[in-house]
Amino acid sequence: MKISGEHQLKAPVEKAWKALTDPAILQKITPGCERLQPVGPDEFEATLKLGVALVKGTYKGKLALREKTPLESYRLVVEGSGAPGFVKGEATLRLTKQEGGTLVSYEGDVQVGGAIASVGQRLMEGVARMVLSQFFKNLEKELGRKKEAKS
Repeated sequence: MKISGEHQLKAPVEKAWKALTDPAILQKITPGCERLQPVGPDEFEATLKLGVALVKGTYKGKLALREKTPLESYRLVVEGSGAPGFVKGEATLRLTKQEGGTLVSYEGDVQVGGAIASVGQRLMEGVARMVLSQFFKNLEKELGRKKEAKS
């Protein structure tokens, strides 16, 4: 399944980059993320609890940030499995400075297998959009909190 999109943040590129590369913040803003433990430079073990229609479960896996170009882009590589099946994918995240903030664009590919794949691609696309939307809402709140904390 291909995924792509963009989201406008009301924060400078430097602040957005820091949030999008900080494991503590990523754990906090990623829907269903219960654990994001560093195991090496830019590599993490993760536990996520997600539900897709009737197929719900806990996934354990790995996440890595590759090909980092500070303040510009990185490639996110994920793989995980759980009782409902497996998820494997990668996406490139790009940050572009814009007046009043930062444009975050992403493009990638995700494969799912097992029972979770049986729910169908349309439903999976809807779930992916919902998770990404919640991720960016959480990111906006986190970026806003940091601004308020400085005041």
